[in-house]
Amino acid sequence: MFEREQFIEDCRQALAEDESHKAVREVVARAVAEPDAMLAALGEPTEAGIEKLYHGPDLTVLTVVWAPQMSVMPHDHRMWAVIGVYGGGEDNIFWRREEGRLAAAGARALRTGDAAPLGRDIIHSVTNPTDKMTAAVHVYGGDFFATARSEWDPDTLTEAAYDVEKTLRLFAEANARYQAMRP
Repeated sequence: MFEREQFIEDCRQALAEDESHKAVREVVARAVAEPDAMLAALGEPTEAGIEKLYHGPDLTVLTVVWAPQMSVMPHDHRMWAVIGVYGGGEDNIFWRREEGRLAAAGARALRTGDAAPLGRDIIHSVTNPTDKMTAAVHVYGGDFFATARSEWDPDTLTEAAYDVEKTLRLFAEANARYQAMRP
C-alpha cells in the first residue's frame, strides 16, 4: 500500500543515508512497482499539471501529469532527479551542449513501473507519446523552486532562462487540447 507521507519520509531518510540519487531511486522504484496503489492514494489523473508533495532545501517531491501527446521543451534541473512512472509513459530525449546550442545525445522511454535517475547536469525534453494521461513522481535532490535553470527553444535549440509561466501555459494548453478531443 502506498502512503504519501511514508513515501516522503522514506525519500528523506534515503537522502540522509546517501546524498546521491541512488538510495532515493530505490525508494521510487519500490513505489512505482505498485502503480495501482499509487493511483489509489494519489488519484487517477484527469488533467495535466504539477503538484507539490514535499518541498525543502534539500529535497523536492512532485507529481507530474502529462496530457496525451504533450511535449515540454529541453530543460535542465541543475540537481539530480529520479523519475518514476506510475501510469502511462514518458519519452525523454537527452541533450548535450554543442557550439552554443544543443545536440541530441540519447533517449529513454519510461513506462508504468519504471524509475530512472537523471544526473545533475542532464538536459532533457519530455513527451507523453500515449493517448492517455501519464502520471509520474519526480524527486529532486534540492530546492527545485529556488534553483535557477535553463530551457532551450525547441525550434532553434538556443538557451534562455527557464520560464515557469511558459511551462504552466504548456500544461494549460495541453489540458485544453485534451478536453477538446474528448467526446
